[in-house]
Amino acid sequence: MKELIKKIKDQIQLSIEAEEYFISISKEKAVPKGTILIRQGQIVNKIFFVKGGCLRSYCIDKSGKEHTLQFAIKNWWISDYIAIYSNDAATLTVECLKDSSIIEFSSKDLDKMFTRFPEFEAFQRGNLKRHIVSLQRRILNQLQLSATERYDLFLEQYGDIEQYAANYHIASYLGITQQSLSRIRVEKAKK
Repeated sequence: MKELIKKIKDQIQLSIEAEEYFISISKEKAVPKGTILIRQGQIVNKIFFVKGGCLRSYCIDKSGKEHTLQFAIKNWWISDYIAIYSNDAATLTVECLKDSSIIEFSSKDLDKMFTRFPEFEAFQRGNLKRHIVSLQRRILNQLQLSATERYDLFLEQYGDIEQYAANYHIASYLGITQQSLSRIRVEKAKK
């Protein structure tokens, strides 16, 4: 929790009262590999900060195929924001890909914090800006880059994730088949 508080204080001035409230609404948890934090179809009211480990969010389409939307590694936030902000059932499942350490927040408690401590809203606004930029870049990359270029960017962004993410997780994130991912890896190994 100290690390997250430091991260927040690096970006905004946080009063002692705001810090104490923030700590009071958080729950630190160790979650084992395979744990499902959000299941597609359920009501969502939790947001997670990743202290360590790796989580992923994905959806399953009508034909039963998985599509990975996001990987969340150290210092990243993850949830089903569509479900939270539109009061719909979850469209995503969030699972732990390896043993992870997270901090869990109720979305309602965070909203109360924004009202009670406006300085915290600036921190959250910064998070949302980074998230929007990241999503737009990802969409543009899907539209404009080759599969090999997307894989190279993935490796830059997620480094050692291949150690614990299954091939089909990575392939679905990149929007390619597992066979295409294998071919790209073989071609890269030859170079």
